[in-house]
Amino acid sequence: MRERARELKAAARKGDASEEDAVLEKLAAMPAPDRAIGERLHALIRSTAPDLAPKLWYGMPAYARDGKVVCYFQNAQKFKSRYSTLGFSDRANLDDGDMWPTAFALKELTGADEARIGELLTRVVG
Repeated sequence: MRERARELKAAARKGDASEEDAVLEKLAAMPAPDRAIGERLHALIRSTAPDLAPKLWYGMPAYARDGKVVCYFQNAQKFKSRYSTLGFSDRANLDDGDMWPTAFALKELTGADEARIGELLTRVVG
């Protein structure tokens, strides 16, 4: 919670242009495996869904529409987990029947994974 409070104060001081810089700094500070996945996800999200604005959200890289987080990247090291997570909020509107995934475990990122994420992002912004 403290980290989120610092993020909000910094964003108010610096404005939207620095939000992407903050995300890139956070990605650069991650351990190598998490950093590689995070940087590839960032590039994929920025190219597939350029309307989503990068921002930090509870210390994690996130992407928002109209100021509300739609998806986020949680690196494995942050919570001492064996895998990283790509998560989507309810604002992503990925509804598919009565049950659907809202988070995906990532140990590495393959071309097939990127294609699947690209499809999800297209649904998010579509």
